[in-house]
Amino acid sequence: MAKTHVTMTINGKTVEELVEPRTLLVHFIRDTAGLTGTHIGCETSHCGACTVDLHGQSVKSCTMFAVQAEGAQVLTIEGMANPDGTLHVLQDAFREMHGLQCGFCTPGMIVRAHRLLQENPAPTEAEIRMGISGNLCRCTGYQNIVSAIQYAAERLQTPMREAAE
Repeated sequence: MAKTHVTMTINGKTVEELVEPRTLLVHFIRDTAGLTGTHIGCETSHCGACTVDLHGQSVKSCTMFAVQAEGAQVLTIEGMANPDGTLHVLQDAFREMHGLQCGFCTPGMIVRAHRLLQENPAPTEAEIRMGISGNLCRCTGYQNIVSAIQYAAERLQTPMREAAE
């Protein structure tokens, strides 16, 4: 099968490779870029474990071809941490508020929550639940996940309030 040259920026780093046209974005991220935080769950776009941010939108990388992401800016869970290596506010909130158990859904959930908070910095509980409805968790019952996102939203808003005062 003929291969196609694909170049994209993942977490600020350019990654390029010759790939078969049928290569899924999730496999490009995991196998080519070596970023295994993006999990492969259902491979049918139902669970959201493979969620990444692509050009400012949450996408399920298990149902998108790498060639469709040509030239894209991609953010994965590995790109969420601060440049000094400390956790992003959302990552820390999931830890602090016990928003994970087995951790399998966590990378996709955090990346989706990141986009949600970019779109709506102060979501209600109902808006959070709707915003993460495409990401399934089989362990936590969602309450601690919702609490973690609320906690992160509050922490992200605090510097803005302090600057305004």
